This record gives sequence, structure tokens and C-alpha cells, in this order.
Amino acid sequence: MTVHNIYIFDKQGSLLFYQEWNRLKNSGMTREEEAKLMYGMLFSLKSFVNKISPLDTKGGFLYYKTSKYTLHYLETPSGLKFVLNTDNHSQGVRDLLHQIYKEIFVEYVVKNPLCSLNEPIQSELFKTKLDAYIKQSSVYLTKSM
Repeated sequence: MTVHNIYIFDKQGSLLFYQEWNRLKNSGMTREEEAKLMYGMLFSLKSFVNKISPLDTKGGFLYYKTSKYTLHYLETPSGLKFVLNTDNHSQGVRDLLHQIYKEIFVEYVVKNPLCSLNEPIQSELFKTKLDAYIKQSSVYLTKSM
């Protein structure tokens, strides 16, 4: 199992943070173009799921899976969007996203008076803690061949 990358968007769709670990293919776009494409896709998928669902679901769109990777999605009550791309064998990623939000984002961004919630995250402490947290997770540690 492996983690490829993470995106964090604010409620307006601005990219607040991006980091990659085991991403093997480059998209050929700038980071800004790729982030806009990712957010547009998420917006469309979320809208589609909400409109086509036969039940009134609270969770809505949670993830999608392709033949090459799985995209996991978490939206907080405040509208922050966390997107984590992994291989298809990763399990427990939803819990991992919740923990990243609660233990890393809230602790090192929300509670940091030097961080503005509507601007890209520049905190080195946040970056270091997130990197360490991902690398110690079971999703990162046990890589498949």
C-alpha cells in the first residue's frame, strides 16, 4: 500500500496545501492548473452524487476507485476539503483523513496564530508533522510490489 499525494482546499476551492510522497507520474500541468482541475472534478462528482442518490445521504461522495489508484475525500463542516490519493489496496484511509484533520490540521494550522485559514499553508511545523504522520501510518508503511 502506498500514499501518492494530498490536497487541502478551502471552501471556495483555493488550494491551501499540496504534498506528494510516492507519485510516479507527473500530470504535465502546473500545480495551479492541476489543483483547479482536481477541485472542478470534486465539485462535479459531489454534485452528481447528491443529485442521483436514491437516498438522502449525509456522507455523500467519499471516494472513487480507478484501475490505478483510489481518491479518498473528506469534507469538514467548515467546508475544508481533504483529498488523499492512494493505491487500490489501502484500507482505513477515511480514518486517516479524519486524524489528519483533527490531530495535524487543527493543532498546527487552526491553533497557530501565525497561520491564516484562507491562505496557503506555509507552516514548516505543519509540513513536518503531516509528513511524519503519513509515513508512520499503515497506509504508507506496507508498500505492495
